[in-house]
Amino acid sequence: MTTPLPVSITALRTLPMFETLSNERLTKIAGFASMRHVARHTTVLQAGDRTDNIYLILNGELKVQISDQEGREVILSILAPGELFGEMGVIDDHPRSATVISTEPCDLVVIAKEDFKNCLAENFEVSLYIIFSLVKRLREADRKIESLALVDVYGRVARLLLEMAETQDGRKVVTRRITRQDIAKTIGASREMVSRVMRDLQLRGLIEERDGSIWLHKDIEST
Repeated sequence: MTTPLPVSITALRTLPMFETLSNERLTKIAGFASMRHVARHTTVLQAGDRTDNIYLILNGELKVQISDQEGREVILSILAPGELFGEMGVIDDHPRSATVISTEPCDLVVIAKEDFKNCLAENFEVSLYIIFSLVKRLREADRKIESLALVDVYGRVARLLLEMAETQDGRKVVTRRITRQDIAKTIGASREMVSRVMRDLQLRGLIEERDGSIWLHKDIEST
């Protein structure tokens, strides 16, 4: 990561966690927060490391992953602008539970552990946001466990694409660039199987890949 830079209250207000705070409170947060630029493929956090900071994403994208002793990797989630990471270890004072790697250049707001804890104590809105964020993460984990236990690979691929999609011109489209390998690591399947499923979904007219995006047909929801 690059040298820490000052962060403006304008930048802080773009983050959902801070958007309801007054300028006075944001000015105080800007006094202890910093901004850092991260190049693509940079390991921002390493599983097992000491927990010192939380991070909020101003722009760019990162992936959260874990791996076993044999080097097999599982992607737990893809993080987008506005989201935060690193807060779990700060709250319970445990080492990092996962590795976070940038998939493209990113600008991050960095807040030290003690400053963040003080921020939680002084700002109810921020504490409430963290609670909702953790609840959302638990629900996503529950859905992933359900998918692994009860849904076949076709269904898991379809569910992931739907979760990543946004609506454009009345259609769902995945604009984030995601490789077959990343899909496989996310849903717990082999890259070869994911490639076969994606090819079959295209042949059945359920997805269309063009210009780096994946367009979804409404019938994919019943896959």
